Amino acid sequence: MAGYRVTERSIATNVLMGLQGNLSRLGNIQERLSSGKQVAQPSDSPTAAVAIMQYRGELATAQQHSRNAEDALGWLGTVDTAVSSMISQVQRVRQLVLTGMSNGVGGSADARAALAAEVDQLRSSTMGIANTKYLDRPVFGGTTAGAQALDATSGNYVGDTGTVMRTVGDNVKVTVAESGSTFFGTGANQLFTVLADLSANLNSNPAALSGDLNRLDAAFRTLQTAQSTVGARYNQVEQMQQAANDRVDALTAQLSDVEDIDLPKTISDMSLQQAAYQAALGAAAKVVQPSLVDFLR
Repeated sequence: MAGYRVTERSIATNVLMGLQGNLSRLGNIQERLSSGKQVAQPSDSPTAAVAIMQYRGELATAQQHSRNAEDALGWLGTVDTAVSSMISQVQRVRQLVLTGMSNGVGGSADARAALAAEVDQLRSSTMGIANTKYLDRPVFGGTTAGAQALDATSGNYVGDTGTVMRTVGDNVKVTVAESGSTFFGTGANQLFTVLADLSANLNSNPAALSGDLNRLDAAFRTLQTAQSTVGARYNQVEQMQQAANDRVDALTAQLSDVEDIDLPKTISDMSLQQAAYQAALGAAAKVVQPSLVDFLR
């Protein structure tokens, strides 16, 4: 059987190739340690790279849902606070009307005029609340690009019938702002029309107050119904936000399991690889001995 001729050059070449391999592995470990990532490029692990891209896509979606929910809570919270204020003022108006209908102080024309003046003030205040804004947009104006939902002088609705919606989950959209008519009513039973009529009739036609009171009660019920709907939406969005945040936490952990290094193990691997490289250098120094040419010089 023929043998293979081993030369000093072939030994040196093999030794250098081995050292280069050790150094390359050490460099890879150091790169993972410095970046903190197990997969730096798809070729490192095609399967892991696909999983990482999927996790990142789902994570971005969940984070967006959480941000949308936060914005929706801002809208709905603003609406709820405004409606609560309007309900309180409507209740005060109802008390004034009952006073105006009584046979006591309400029977005096001057007293009714004072009551009417307070109703006017409450109407003006309520109209101001109706133009409440969130992020510089009127929350009762639908999708209007205007600065107001209600004309501050006449009380006429100047918004549109559009709805502002936010996506807070997969195929889950929640209305956060809609037409003011949902809250204030329309036609003769529109809240601000009723308030204007109450003020006028307190001054000039007390007999009509009973009918006006019924209209006011109808407008009040409209406000209460709308507030209940807003409250239900607020609770729904809170639940969806919690679900989105939980999803973000779960996906972050799953992504870390695939993408991030095991720090203690990586440090241990680097120490072992450094020791192996040093040992290889020492072995190479002993194996590559002086050749015959070195002795002939």
